Amino acid sequence: MAKPAKPKSLKATVTHLEMKKPPRTAPPLPVNLHATLMRATEIPLHFYRYLQWRVGREWHWVTRLRMKDKELAGIIHAKTTRIYVLSVDGAPAGFFELSSARDANVELVYFGLMDHVRKRGLGEWMLGQAIATAWSLTPATVTVQTNTLDHPAALPLYQRMGFTPVSQNEAIIRPLSDDEILSMAKAGFPDTV
Repeated sequence: MAKPAKPKSLKATVTHLEMKKPPRTAPPLPVNLHATLMRATEIPLHFYRYLQWRVGREWHWVTRLRMKDKELAGIIHAKTTRIYVLSVDGAPAGFFELSSARDANVELVYFGLMDHVRKRGLGEWMLGQAIATAWSLTPATVTVQTNTLDHPAALPLYQRMGFTPVSQNEAIIRPLSDDEILSMAKAGFPDTV
């Protein structure tokens, strides 16, 4: 049996955005939704990897999935990292992650919804919550980045919510191979590839 070919690397244009002052208002939670947003302190690695996979697999979020346990724990359990998990009707539905590790800046490192709750008006509300949480840390700026492999609504949403593009660069993304995905599935996402 032939070994499966490695997926081709993908080119992406990365847009860096910033916000220098908090917005005046935040979008309301859509009506008739039972949603909660809770901070996950000391989030278990397997659950974090599950969130990364379920939210980011379409958009090639691979960096954290390739990290070993110790490296990943060092990042997500740092005092400068805050992770909030969205649940809808009691089940995980998305998350956002903030990092205040650099100077007077808070970065929105990850933000996204699982596919089963998209198009229900939650994206704008959750981004508003992420922005409000970031500004509660009293930074000079709040930053985020997105790229052309991300959800097509990401860049327009960030701009509509008050972020301004400040720079761009090119990046090469190496998608997960079938062997990497199989390895993670067999291991239940611990100490991955």
